[in-house]
Amino acid sequence: MRVRTRTWLLVAAPALVLSLALLGEAAADEIGDDTSAPPPRPAVSPGTLRGERAARWRLVLGRSVQGRLIVAERLGDPRSERPTLVVGCIHGNEPARIAIARDLIADPSPRGESLLVIPVLNPDGVAAMTRQNAHSIDLNRNFPWRWRHLGGVFDSGPHPLSEPESRITQRFILQHRPVISIWFHQHADLVDASGGTVAIERRYARLTHMQLRRLTRYPGSPVGWENHVMPGTTAFVVELRAGRLSPAAVELFSDAILRLI
Repeated sequence: MRVRTRTWLLVAAPALVLSLALLGEAAADEIGDDTSAPPPRPAVSPGTLRGERAARWRLVLGRSVQGRLIVAERLGDPRSERPTLVVGCIHGNEPARIAIARDLIADPSPRGESLLVIPVLNPDGVAAMTRQNAHSIDLNRNFPWRWRHLGGVFDSGPHPLSEPESRITQRFILQHRPVISIWFHQHADLVDASGGTVAIERRYARLTHMQLRRLTRYPGSPVGWENHVMPGTTAFVVELRAGRLSPAAVELFSDAILRLI
């Protein structure tokens, strides 16, 4: 009798183990326990990406006359309704300003603020080292506010917004409606009181150790157009000195923007 019992147990035990294993698998499927799947990742919000750095996006705005891409970088908090715009280069023969825009992009993004950076608005002019775009139009005279026909080096085009670069910029600005816009130029070494809030222009001048002066209100300028179509915002020109900027100067102008906003 003992021999038969032992034989039955030896035969039944593997079957019992197999049944328990199958029941365990069924129970695991029932409650959704999949140990091979990684645990869910926590939601990443602006300001926690890449070691507590705020988020950034690259935006393709369009193409120049010769087909070169015009891009913007959006840095910081996308929920901010008061972005700041920085345009590095609208005149192709004034490329020193591009370094400031690139430094802003490379730096940690501002928290709680939104920064829109267009390093190069006139890539064809930069490639040819000309003030104008590939149609020989001065983009700084091609905007609608007080536009009038100009020729020569300041050729304003056949009509306002005749150039793709100008139309791209107008659409982008009207879409994002920046509360502050900073347009870099050369070679006057000053901050222009451009028609926005003087306190903002004066603060940037102090942060960069520059003088604040009022320059001529040029017809068809994007800064004049911005201040006209978006009351309550401030667009202004920063005129850098001639030549290349030292690394220390690039940091000075870049950091001043972050302190301003």
